[in-house]
Amino acid sequence: MTNSTLHIGIFGRRNSGKSTLINLLTGQETAIVSDKPGTTTDPVKKSVEILGIGAAVLIDTAGIDDVGELGKKRIAKSLQTIKNVDCAILIITGNQFGQYELDLIRQFEKFNTPFLILHNKKDITQIASRTKTVIKRHTNAKVLDFSAKNPKDTNRLINALKKIIPESANKKPSLIGDLVKPKDIVLLITPIDSEAPEGRLILPQNQTIRDALDNGCITIVVKDTELEDFLELGIKPALAITDSQAFGSVVELIPESVPLTSFSILFARLKGDFEAYLQGTPRISELKDGDNILVLESCTHQTSCDDIGRVKIPNLLQKFTGKKLSFTFVSGLSEISPPKSPQGGTYALAIQCGGCMVTRKQLTNRLKQFTENEVPVTNYGMALAYMNGIFERATQMFTT
Repeated sequence: MTNSTLHIGIFGRRNSGKSTLINLLTGQETAIVSDKPGTTTDPVKKSVEILGIGAAVLIDTAGIDDVGELGKKRIAKSLQTIKNVDCAILIITGNQFGQYELDLIRQFEKFNTPFLILHNKKDITQIASRTKTVIKRHTNAKVLDFSAKNPKDTNRLINALKKIIPESANKKPSLIGDLVKPKDIVLLITPIDSEAPEGRLILPQNQTIRDALDNGCITIVVKDTELEDFLELGIKPALAITDSQAFGSVVELIPESVPLTSFSILFARLKGDFEAYLQGTPRISELKDGDNILVLESCTHQTSCDDIGRVKIPNLLQKFTGKKLSFTFVSGLSEISPPKSPQGGTYALAIQCGGCMVTRKQLTNRLKQFTENEVPVTNYGMALAYMNGIFERATQMFTT
């Protein structure tokens, strides 16, 4: 499974049959099924191959009508899931459609999440015409009367899902396809330091190599320490891509006539809010003493003395600005709401990693709360390019 795998969220009240639906689609006991409301607590994920759709991750969420203090936390977790899924199934039963469902629909609309409504357990109670009428007052979403006991209904559900899946969810966008042509030489500069995984390359480097090969390019990979030796061969690449941390040394060697960017900037364009990054990055020069910077890591990993997000970028920022700054680090896709610093004020800047392990929707929705509150955002590669004085060169190919 890759980070572009379709994510489908299952939402609804307690005991509406969400877990049963998950088990039906996966063909196994993925989620615990019980007549007791509140069986599902935290969101449960299951990878599955759905015939006619392909690879998908199904996410079973807690009931939106949960009660008590713990129930409120479960509901919050369910609502957080909406911003990270590509599409959703809202399950209702017994013709119940009220404020709980309307609140979910508003969240679907807020995060541009397409959805359909499944009236479950029709073998017990079929959907009433008045229920359809009420639903139509609030949404044009597809409404299906459904029973897990009817195989034909499963096929109808899959066909309905196909129609709401965003084109972008299944589209495999290219990292460099619009920058190169077949037979072009693409030079990848990949430093090997203490952060490099043993015996392999990091995911952005692997994906860039594959993308170059898919575009029919001749791909050459060198370490930064062998870059000068390669250039002495007299081979001129059509595009050079480096690890952002090596910008300082690489820019001195790569001729101005060769387009140069970084793996992180490529991923910023592929997955992040690139326009917001372009506008937010120069705000680095406006940082003041005491400003708090938020560093966003999309995955969890062991840190080292060479850690790019927790060590190198903070040190470079303070050296570049000459200011005394403080930093807050957040790993994974943890909720950050409201987007305020621990000191009580607004973050002066949010710096996002490349996001190689998450989907575009997960990343853009994560950044949305900052752009909406006028907090400037950038990403690792763009910040490093700016601090190395080559921001314009490293982004020029994307803005012309």
